Amino acid sequence: MAIIGITGGIASGKSTFSRALAEIQGASIFDSDACARELLDSDPAVREAVTRDILPTAYRPDGTPDRAAIRALVFSDPAAKARLEAILHPLVRARRQALADDARVEGCDLLVDIPLLFETSASSGFDLVVTVACSPEIQTRRAMSRGLTLVQVQQIVASQWGNAQKIAQSDFVIWNDGSLRMLQAQADELAARLESRATLKIKPSVS
Repeated sequence: MAIIGITGGIASGKSTFSRALAEIQGASIFDSDACARELLDSDPAVREAVTRDILPTAYRPDGTPDRAAIRALVFSDPAAKARLEAILHPLVRARRQALADDARVEGCDLLVDIPLLFETSASSGFDLVVTVACSPEIQTRRAMSRGLTLVQVQQIVASQWGNAQKIAQSDFVIWNDGSLRMLQAQADELAARLESRATLKIKPSVS
């Protein structure tokens, strides 16, 4: 049983890798970004805090968050970004910890897809940390294919740790410049190593 943090920059492929590894392991996934989106969508306290402290027009008349407007603000205004993180991160962290506690009791693996693992000093909460990385050129191309502009991609990348920083503090590195087949092969390899726990030096987690 292990709580495994899977991190990487935008468009690195960490979510695709998480799903591939989870399917092999029969593990659950906690997606930090999805949790944050859900909170923005449906938590009244989050909506109140965001409209009060971040952007009064953050929500449309139908009650849905204007993600493009929020993104544009927080990646151009570091103070607004910090305020948004102060609203969302404690709530996301609490949900993640609850699932991790359940996984330990049940003896199951939990994969945590967490883009800002290192940036939020969360590494001590994981038994293993995996970084999924790719070249800057491929990262930019993938991110722009999602509808982001080059400037937006550059702003997001600048707000995250670089590959070298992440790799230096990770237990495993997945390089994702290639095909889905190559990514799957790396998931298979990591899964095989996880099965041979004697070869891994799993550190105790700190709650």
